[in-house]
Amino acid sequence: MGFGAIHIWFQNLTLAFIPSFFLKGSRTEASHKMILLDNSEQLLALFESLARSIPESLKEMTDDMDSYTNVYRIFSKEPQKSQELLKNCEIINWKQRLQIQGLQESLGEGIRAAAFSNSVKVEHSTAVLLATEDILKLNASYKSKFGSWAETGHPDDDFEREIPNFKYAQLDVSYSGLVNDNWKLGKNERSLRYVKRCIGALPAACMLGPDGAPVAWLTMDPSCEVGMAYSVEKYRKTGKMAQVIVRYKKYLLQKNIPFYVSVLEENERSRSSAKAAGFFEASCEWHQWTCYPQNLVPF
Repeated sequence: MGFGAIHIWFQNLTLAFIPSFFLKGSRTEASHKMILLDNSEQLLALFESLARSIPESLKEMTDDMDSYTNVYRIFSKEPQKSQELLKNCEIINWKQRLQIQGLQESLGEGIRAAAFSNSVKVEHSTAVLLATEDILKLNASYKSKFGSWAETGHPDDDFEREIPNFKYAQLDVSYSGLVNDNWKLGKNERSLRYVKRCIGALPAACMLGPDGAPVAWLTMDPSCEVGMAYSVEKYRKTGKMAQVIVRYKKYLLQKNIPFYVSVLEENERSRSSAKAAGFFEASCEWHQWTCYPQNLVPF
């Protein structure tokens, strides 16, 4: 039985294509060849071959309760044929509390079938996917470079004149607790650990107020989703968040870093704010399946 090509990301790891020398033949003969993985046996063989040098993003998936880190992102050219692959392969650790994310709602049938066979409960949520026109123009031939915040230069004089006593800056990891405490999906030790990793390794921006503390901020997750955005109540509807977004987008585009936003369908306020900041709603949606083994169901 054939399978559609399936891409699985462990945070930033993509398993989709494999140099043929991993499977057979010499390295010299295969150096210019790539083959398409089309069954679960080949995908598992790749996983085992790369196990010794797997990215740190997968090595971090050791806490069975940490659904912030235990995240898989899937894309399949033939979602209807992915069910058996998901059910039989050993890539996904169904013994953990985890998230599966993707653009294709049709993957849900395969995910639920695989989860059922592993005695796992599944909850599905849908969000609106938003991007900017600039993202479609990014040059894929240039490597993305996070770099340091200072490389983007200082804000324009007009920018600083408009907001005296406020300063646009890189969000320091020392403020992870502040971000976690005001993140709707956070407020626990696992989320704090995740927030620290995101701020420490990925671009995160803020607006510092008169007392030197952040009054508005946003971060990025390992899939390049911009999120955890928050403004302290005193500075809401003052344009501080909009100013942070403008500078942050400029930085990401300068560094050729793709980014996107997902917003729950019912969150009209955030959808409107994203559109006002130059984002448009994509034709596809962003889907998330949260999976709980029976012994880890939180209710």
